[in-house]
Amino acid sequence: MTDVVIHRVTGLDFKVEPWDWPFARERHADIAAHFKERQRAIPALFNGRVLLGRDPVFAAGQLRASYFETDFANLLAWRDWGFPDRSVFNGFGMGALRTADGAFVLGVMGGQTANAGRIYFPAGTPDPEDVNDGSLDIAANVAREVEEETGLSPSDYQAGAHWDCVVTGASIAMMRLLDVGSEGEALQRRIEANLATQVEPELSAILLVRSRDDLTATMPRFVTAFLEAQFEDSEALSP
Repeated sequence: MTDVVIHRVTGLDFKVEPWDWPFARERHADIAAHFKERQRAIPALFNGRVLLGRDPVFAAGQLRASYFETDFANLLAWRDWGFPDRSVFNGFGMGALRTADGAFVLGVMGGQTANAGRIYFPAGTPDPEDVNDGSLDIAANVAREVEEETGLSPSDYQAGAHWDCVVTGASIAMMRLLDVGSEGEALQRRIEANLATQVEPELSAILLVRSRDDLTATMPRFVTAFLEAQFEDSEALSP
């Protein structure tokens, strides 16, 4: 399987439909035991409802797929066990915050999360709150997650017209550039001040990434692949 493929699209079309996931049904007992074990290590884990995708198709500048509801415990076991069912994918949006001086803004996930220590753009697994008239609204999901994690509202940034869909294994990260008028350090301080007001912030730290030298092993491959592509585009435009 190719390590990473990036598709640039201008439209996302995701219908949400009921589906009985065989993996979740057939391994229900194992999944429940696995989640209890994970909760012992991370008591804040909550088994809410989330959305996963099926049958992705890239065509005519769009990504189309079908989404279905399932428990977070099912997603977590599927991920932790190496994605045994490849008929399903984890498709989520990410807000790629970029400052006026070209820095990208990422956060370190807090110790109470399932991805503790990992470095991401603001993001979250889609859930039923993101469904509108039977369709999954990834743009609304990204706006909500950015505001929850950083305190920035849509009036604070200019959202890009396209999505860079980074395909890595069983994941599709739908990255959207969000350009902020502030410079890097000023925005970093603003977000850190917002985190300080939260009782249990999802992020434990805010980082600025300006070049390949700032990439680390704690960033998932879909994050580093997106950033590497952005740096390449910037270098190509330099005189």
